[in-house]
Amino acid sequence: MEPERDVLVIGGGIAGITTAIEAASHGASVALACAGPLFGGSSFYPGTWGLGLIGPESDTDEADLIASILRVGCGVADEKLVETFVRGIRPSIVWLEDELGVRLKRPESTESALESTFIPCFDHKHRLWRGITRKEFETAAKRAFKELGIDVLERCELMRLTRGEEGTRAITGAILYDRRAQELFGCIANAVVLSTGGTGGLFERSLTSQDVLSSAQGIAMDAGCSLVNIEFMQMMPGLVYPARGIVFNEKTFRYAMFEDENKLLPREPEDLGALLERRSGHGPFTCRLDDALVDMAIDAAGDEGLSVRYRFPHEGAPEFVRTFAQWMQDELGITPADNLRVAMYAHAANGGIQIDECAQTGVPGLYACGEVTGGMHGADRIGGLSSANGLVFGRIAGTQAAKAAERMKSGAAMRQVATRALELALQDIRMTKAPLDDMDASRITGDMKCTMSAHAMIQRTETGLADALRDIEQLQREARFHGACRGCVIPRDASLARGIRISSQLKLAHAMLSAMRERRESLGSHYRPDYPPHVHHPRA
Repeated sequence: MEPERDVLVIGGGIAGITTAIEAASHGASVALACAGPLFGGSSFYPGTWGLGLIGPESDTDEADLIASILRVGCGVADEKLVETFVRGIRPSIVWLEDELGVRLKRPESTESALESTFIPCFDHKHRLWRGITRKEFETAAKRAFKELGIDVLERCELMRLTRGEEGTRAITGAILYDRRAQELFGCIANAVVLSTGGTGGLFERSLTSQDVLSSAQGIAMDAGCSLVNIEFMQMMPGLVYPARGIVFNEKTFRYAMFEDENKLLPREPEDLGALLERRSGHGPFTCRLDDALVDMAIDAAGDEGLSVRYRFPHEGAPEFVRTFAQWMQDELGITPADNLRVAMYAHAANGGIQIDECAQTGVPGLYACGEVTGGMHGADRIGGLSSANGLVFGRIAGTQAAKAAERMKSGAAMRQVATRALELALQDIRMTKAPLDDMDASRITGDMKCTMSAHAMIQRTETGLADALRDIEQLQREARFHGACRGCVIPRDASLARGIRISSQLKLAHAMLSAMRERRESLGSHYRPDYPPHVHHPRA
């Protein structure tokens, strides 16, 4: 069992790292556990040069950005969360630069800053723009972790949240699985913060790292949390050849030459340039705009993708495009003249665990921030706000968790309750949870990802979603099989961890499919071809 901490943070991306630093800065003892290495997840997925970060330019611009998020969100974003979010962006950028010491990228000139490529996805105007590179953030965060004494538990995966006795039923800690030692263990904490990333782990093609497991949402539901807007997920074009999992930078669509334009679009040739120009204005798919035809053609090409080459101008290419092209050549050895193949990928979740303006989940002692949460985005999300979300609500979650942990301190009696809760949880896992051997786990995981990729990407129909729900329910029954782990030569805890992970993933998959089926309207990233877009239908 790990030593007692005031705050336990789960997740090693920007949101989790920010939370840990902020909680420790408020005097809390902090441990951060992450399923992979620190600086992992979507935040540091090596799919492009770094992360864009946008915010309001002024107090007046705050009101415009709030209105824009609500408009782009198609009315399903939480207005109070949006207001809290936007008003926290500029202070968080100041914190990042002045207190944490991260040097942020800026446009190289005033002229560059005014280029159309610096207008965020789905937005209508320029905003304050900054760029976060991994090296700068990692250097500053490591320094802060050392100074503040934050413990890092790498490759330790969340299995269960533990709660106290009847009454407050507050969170008392968590059961984690050490993926290197292949052992379950307990960690006592007075407050826990979830920052484990989005839903990409449920899909065959995903622009997220392998340590984004998409299991914490199901674990949170078991602890009493609710999900919101989980049907809204960004889907992005990405490379499948000559490299896989690389974001196809949307700003470059205007320079793209597709091998078979007739396959791409059922349009007259002279319309193609204008359509690709419009498609260059945003990264993710949306059914709100007529350039959705581009994404649907890419999606229809399946695993092989569509063949494309770039034709960049010799002079006058925007800074954003030049930076991306140079990164492709330096890091991947891909030149604009190379033949590329592009397919659709699952990208960022716009929905997740429901929180309030203090990052509280409704379960005492449990907080959440970053992409694992929902409400501050809607059916579509303005570009550059995912990074901002992790910073703003990471700081809020860290501050609030530290305060809650201080209130919860009550000496030996509390430790006894927490220790007993962990012992009972471990006992329950080992007595009742279904072990899965590697073969069964691989098969069930593969079937789940195949089902979600076939029915929960761009094309979502009543028939497909109903079939997918039946498939997931069958997989849930198979995952609950209580049997011996066939041919197990590894510690039993490993097979139990597989079973818990997959059951939690299937719980989230079922919740997503149910929400997609329930929303019988095409709205932003949620496309129902069997119902007309932009027409409201009552929920089933």
